[in-house]
Amino acid sequence: MSAAARVLGEYTHNSIHLMTPFDSGGSSAHLRHAFNMPAVGDIRARLMDLAEKKLYGNPEIYTLFAHRLDKAQPQERLYQELLSICHGSHPYIRAIPYPMRKIIRGNLMYFCEHMPDDFPLAGASIGNLVLASGYLEQRRHLDPAIFLYSKLVEVRGIVRPIVNSNAQLAARLQSGQVICGQHNITGKESPPLTSAIMNIWLTQDMDSGQPCHVPIRLKNSELIMRSDLICYPFGSFFSSLLANLLPTGTVSAISQAFCNKIFIPNLGHDPELLGHTLQSQVEILLERLTSEGAAPEQVLDALIIDRDYGYPGGVPWQWLQSRGIKILTVKLSSSVCADRTDPRLVVETLLSLL
Repeated sequence: MSAAARVLGEYTHNSIHLMTPFDSGGSSAHLRHAFNMPAVGDIRARLMDLAEKKLYGNPEIYTLFAHRLDKAQPQERLYQELLSICHGSHPYIRAIPYPMRKIIRGNLMYFCEHMPDDFPLAGASIGNLVLASGYLEQRRHLDPAIFLYSKLVEVRGIVRPIVNSNAQLAARLQSGQVICGQHNITGKESPPLTSAIMNIWLTQDMDSGQPCHVPIRLKNSELIMRSDLICYPFGSFFSSLLANLLPTGTVSAISQAFCNKIFIPNLGHDPELLGHTLQSQVEILLERLTSEGAAPEQVLDALIIDRDYGYPGGVPWQWLQSRGIKILTVKLSSSVCADRTDPRLVVETLLSLL
């Protein structure tokens, strides 16, 4: 979705991106462990996707926020690099015009003052540290930090976490095994799964995986209900798409939105979809979307299918039509790589449905 979001910003500044805060890998994991906070990595990445990169000072801010501290360097050297940004001597911060430079330095200095002595800086994203600092300064609320970040880089759209929660993901496999933590589900930072994912939920306890209740915020519910189009996009099927539908009230808000609701299945390989066909993906999606009492026709109108791609198990035409789900067959794949979506084709297709 990253490339599609960048293209979408060229067409409209009114898109809404509700992001999962349940990431438990990479530098987000260190921030969550140190500060008991939601993950900010996906939020930061989407903010940068939608940033206006041509305005005065923005390319320099983008460069700094995208910078990661070198994983190969010792902790002390990384700490000194972070301090050089705080003090204004690092070339990336010196390139940023005033007063943005002063605001960012203040945020990072606040982070340094509250950072635990054993906080690992290797691989840390500067943009993530800025968001974490804003979260702490704003009494553990992400929205004010995201608002400031958005203004700094002129974000063309609205980016919010679906909930302001430190919950984690848990999944049950076909084998009966329960695994906890998003990083253990994706097959990217841990060995790939060998059994299909059958169910996914939120938990506060990484040891037991006991389900927990996390309600969607009213402001996000209102955004969903006022939407002109709702897209269940391609990407990590369980840890991104399904995860965003888990907070209580989310699917209820979707059912109350008077607009088209579209699912774009993945092209290419998603490790999370081991053992699943296109039909089973739709079945899982509908099971979640109807979990709060909505009828299927209230939550899913159509699938957008690439006309040339071979989906796992094939396209279940009759099964979809028997459930009142329309099938829009268009060109979505890249001319360079058949199992990759072309972001411009995706965006233009979605906008044609408004």
